[in-house]
Amino acid sequence: MEQQSVAAGRQEEQRENMDVLVSTQTVIHKALDKLGYPEAVYELLKEPMRVLTVRIPVRMDDGTVKVFTGYRAQHNDAVGPTKGGVRFHPDVTESEVKALSIWMSLKAGIVDLPYGGGKGGIICDPRNMSFRELERLSRGYVRAISQIVGPTKDIPAPDVFTNSQIMAWMMDEYSRIREFDSPGFITGKPLVLGGSRGRETATAKGVTLMIREAAKKRGLSIEGARVVIQGFGNAGSFLAKFMHDAGAKVIGISDAYGALHDPDGLDIDYLLDRRDSFGTVTKLFKDTITNQELLELDCDILVPAAVENQITAKNADRIKADIVVEAANGPTTLEATKILHERDILLVPDVLASAGGVTVSYFEWVQNNQGYYWSDEEVEQKLEDIMVRAFENVYNTAQTRKVDMRLAAYMVGVRKMAEASRFRGWV
Repeated sequence: MEQQSVAAGRQEEQRENMDVLVSTQTVIHKALDKLGYPEAVYELLKEPMRVLTVRIPVRMDDGTVKVFTGYRAQHNDAVGPTKGGVRFHPDVTESEVKALSIWMSLKAGIVDLPYGGGKGGIICDPRNMSFRELERLSRGYVRAISQIVGPTKDIPAPDVFTNSQIMAWMMDEYSRIREFDSPGFITGKPLVLGGSRGRETATAKGVTLMIREAAKKRGLSIEGARVVIQGFGNAGSFLAKFMHDAGAKVIGISDAYGALHDPDGLDIDYLLDRRDSFGTVTKLFKDTITNQELLELDCDILVPAAVENQITAKNADRIKADIVVEAANGPTTLEATKILHERDILLVPDVLASAGGVTVSYFEWVQNNQGYYWSDEEVEQKLEDIMVRAFENVYNTAQTRKVDMRLAAYMVGVRKMAEASRFRGWV
């Protein structure tokens, strides 16, 4: 009976991930129609050009061998090499990895990088694995995908439950296979191995810039603005700190176990000091609220920075924020996007808001290729220039085409790929 319920849960998870892929394809189709491209372009771009499934045997610390399943999806390389993270998570599925690789293509197009999108994942729970087991798994994954990745083919990066240490192991394994040092094979590395300054905080820094630009459009001052952030992992925690330091009142945060709310503003420095390595802090408190209640708090700016499908048709009419900035992947469904747009809530979509990570990953790759490294100030200035230009481009497209910000972002993001594919003679 228990096995049946686990299987049913797994099927439900796969259905949700398939929905993410289908909704992504739906918006791409609409964007290409608006831009006047023929159906053949959609047929080319609706699925990744390549998806590799691998089986990775790992000898565990107790002497047993466990076999893990991993994926690497490469969406489209018409513009340049594909680029995207590798996640270690028990709920990784092939359709999720496909959808995320398409999003990476769109992000690269929006911020005008010479990349297509890629994504990888391994079905595992790193929270229940030792340091050495994680190293063996990381190296095994690189050995399994080594033929299709590389500095000019496909460049991995950190994602959910992966970090600079895992990137270092992967780079070392790739360098052993190729028999030369290849720092440009992967980004998100430690600084001593060719990592870039500003990489760890890049996603949160990009989201902060998008909040600032969106607030300007609404005549809202960040000083004193009431901000709610769902999620307290890498992006959410850095973002809370940046907003707090900018003078905003962060009145709500959450993690997987619940949410905290204080209308006078939370003590962010205290919470950051008490959180564990997985971004968990709410278990230390008794007076918590649910994640759903958090999303519906009265605030100026709402930032979903956790998981998919949080704002849906069921709760979109109860969102009280004036601005919603998506730091997570796919936190708002298409039906909810339509409702928020009709309610004149300014939604900054994920493919734009969270593009800071891939932008600084690009900086890291450029620095590795030229062997010349930039200061924190240079990285920050370059990131701001690119993100602000991308926001203006998407916002102006939304205004002139009279479409919502998500469709406008897809239109901007898909155009470069479509044009590159056309010039290459693929369509």
